[in-house]
Amino acid sequence: MNTDVLQGKWSQLKGTVRKQWGKLTDDDVDQIQGDAEILQGRIQERYGRTKEQAKQEVDTWLQSH
Repeated sequence: MNTDVLQGKWSQLKGTVRKQWGKLTDDDVDQIQGDAEILQGRIQERYGRTKEQAKQEVDTWLQSH
């Protein structure tokens, strides 16, 4: 799935994002609005990941959905 598809299906995928990254708040998920870069940034903040680690997590997650 590419980032354009992510934005289009964001409302459907919010629940899976919350399951995958439970430390993200509802406000975080609402503000992300399907933007993969914002998702990566929130993962970095909440989980203390490096930029590369967060990008890899999101890329892996996107491939599975």
